[in-house]
Amino acid sequence: MYDYKTHFADKTIVDWEPGDPVPDPTTTIPRFRYSNSVLREEELAGLEKFEQFLTDPTSSTTTGFVFGMHDVDAEDYTVPIIEILIKHKDHFPHLTTLFLGDILSEESEISWIELSDISTLFTAYPQLEHFGIRGCASTYTDTYLHLGILNLEHLKTLVVETGSMDRSVVQDVLRSRLPALEHLELWTGSEAYEANCTVEDFAPLFTDKLFPHLCYLGLRDSEITNDLAIALSQSPLLEQLQVLDLSLGTLDDSGAAALLNCPAVHKLKKLDLHHHFCSDEMMQRLQTLDIEVDISKREEPDSWDGQEQRFVAVSE
Repeated sequence: MYDYKTHFADKTIVDWEPGDPVPDPTTTIPRFRYSNSVLREEELAGLEKFEQFLTDPTSSTTTGFVFGMHDVDAEDYTVPIIEILIKHKDHFPHLTTLFLGDILSEESEISWIELSDISTLFTAYPQLEHFGIRGCASTYTDTYLHLGILNLEHLKTLVVETGSMDRSVVQDVLRSRLPALEHLELWTGSEAYEANCTVEDFAPLFTDKLFPHLCYLGLRDSEITNDLAIALSQSPLLEQLQVLDLSLGTLDDSGAAALLNCPAVHKLKKLDLHHHFCSDEMMQRLQTLDIEVDISKREEPDSWDGQEQRFVAVSE
């Protein structure tokens, strides 16, 4: 997490500062964050900027928000954001897009961004079409992410970026009613940070037609990438996808071979495997696919206590 997001839901993200006009809601999403690693006395915190944004009468036309660091640390990060968004829900009848946690690693490691129960947010904003969140999604911290079982008629995009996914989050997503979902992106992370997902947790996704309009599936930053690739190669889900993204994880030749031997993979528009552990020979075979394939950022395993260890791109 070395760069701020520049786009989300096909709109440009811009930092909003007091005195700025309300950005064009058809093309642009304002981001609220403090702009220094140490909050200066004269600078407003992120949510104070948001309060000032509310004083502009045209702010009610806004269609989306991105929140970065709103204080000097990320403890209880989501709690005040959820409170202020719910408090002002009637002010934003057109709000369809939210991303929480656009935070660089130099500001806070992803495992230090404390998430919480945010289920009430979706009740307050049933019109949401695009939602993303970044932070700790396991019991590694005192609080942990709880989405709840969602019932969102219009949600097209759901993104959870974490180095520490608890299986309860995956289970809730796969029990949710999301008939419009097109883009599902779940980072499962590292067991070292108490990620505990297994391939079995994804079985409903692979075996049932949960999301009939799903065209992008990202199961990223995962220590179980090979298991996921093998399960997907045997799943009818691949037939409906345009993009399969298994990047940032620990894919090696075993998972890649399963994908190569699956006819449905040849029908994809893109296969994203960047940050992987495949051999030169396997990389050459993947490049023969008549689709767009990203096999950049080949990694070499670490050696700990005489044993090879493969690692995800984002954990701490």
